Amino acid sequence: MIFSSVLCFLLTKVLKIFKVEEGMTLEIYVTSVIPIGAMFAMTLWLGNTAYLYISVSFAQMLKAIMPVAVFVLGVAAGLEMMSCRMLLIMSIISFGVLVASYGELNINWIGVVYQMGGVVGEALRLIFMEILVKRKGIKLNPISLMYYVSPCSAVCLFLPWIFLEKSKMEGNSTWDFHFVVLTLNSLCTFALNLSVFLVISHTSALTIRVAGVVKDWVVVLVSALLFADTKLTVINLFGYAIAIAGVAAYNNHKLKKEASPRVTTETPGDDSESIALVSQANTER
Repeated sequence: MIFSSVLCFLLTKVLKIFKVEEGMTLEIYVTSVIPIGAMFAMTLWLGNTAYLYISVSFAQMLKAIMPVAVFVLGVAAGLEMMSCRMLLIMSIISFGVLVASYGELNINWIGVVYQMGGVVGEALRLIFMEILVKRKGIKLNPISLMYYVSPCSAVCLFLPWIFLEKSKMEGNSTWDFHFVVLTLNSLCTFALNLSVFLVISHTSALTIRVAGVVKDWVVVLVSALLFADTKLTVINLFGYAIAIAGVAAYNNHKLKKEASPRVTTETPGDDSESIALVSQANTER
């Protein structure tokens, strides 16, 4: 998050390659951006901790439950309307994730709890961002979003790290700071966010959503080839296929819903769609 903050500052204020959207006030920052940054920190912390207990492919399968969490919280916040169609889609996704979990050979419930906590944090963050866009009228492109949110997330991660993890790291004499690996990871994260911004700007939200579904399958299959602790079963893949089918139906429903009232003068990269997509990219680097 510190790396992202510095890069965003250089690109927007020093090199001026990108422009930071106007309209941000102290009140909006305190009431909207800080909660978004806090939920982002929660997502990163819990989601990354889950990898200590479960495989990359299984974590990816559990992430398929995200639309269900977003929809349930959206209904509670008054942003979504319950319908028979959406209820069916949510049921398909939930059933698929349950089947995929049942097929996991080495399931670790601590890792599952961490991953589900990360999913809830991400869902809350998307809800807060939708409130920011729809109720407060602030529209941010992904670069502007990272410019405002990254410093807040860095602080939210730094404070609990001091009290909960710093002492453990200092007490572990074998701990080593892999600067090159962390730098490459940060560069990949920022490059992913930037690529989402460019794809949305030059194509459409549908393109990035279709690419996202393909990416999900690639992550599951490639991680199974790269990591020895990952063992995929037929039940795993069958359940995940059901969940992905539900996610595809959800994406199609959302795109049709968002396309109908859209004003023709609106630019592709400046709506809540781009914010939601870059949010997904942030946690799936």
